[in-house]
Amino acid sequence: LGILIAGHLKRLERVILGYLEVSDGPEEEARLGILETLQCTIEHAWPRMPCRLPVLLKALLKMLWDVHTDQSSTPEPVKAALLQGATECLILLDRCSEGQVKVLLEGVYSSCEENRVRECIRKVRENT
Repeated sequence: LGILIAGHLKRLERVILGYLEVSDGPEEEARLGILETLQCTIEHAWPRMPCRLPVLLKALLKMLWDVHTDQSSTPEPVKAALLQGATECLILLDRCSEGQVKVLLEGVYSSCEENRVRECIRKVRENT
């Protein structure tokens, strides 16, 4: 859809949030696909993303934490792909919001003690 996606952002946001919240089994195909969809959406509709930042940031951080604490049979490469996809989305959100994500993640980074989550946040903070 390209920039035409902007006309569907409200509905698409609900779909993205729903898929990010729920694990869909060991291969996590739906979550990986929705992260790719979110990346494309941010790239095409970047002027509209700053107002959606609080909701998307919260959902991505929650998903990072859920993946990190997941005790199911999800293979490590799949978990790593999910963490990478979420990190890439956070970097894109930071770029289109002129650094707001980095500012908001300061407190999370300083209070988080989990290395995998901290590593994702560090990548966002160091990306220019």
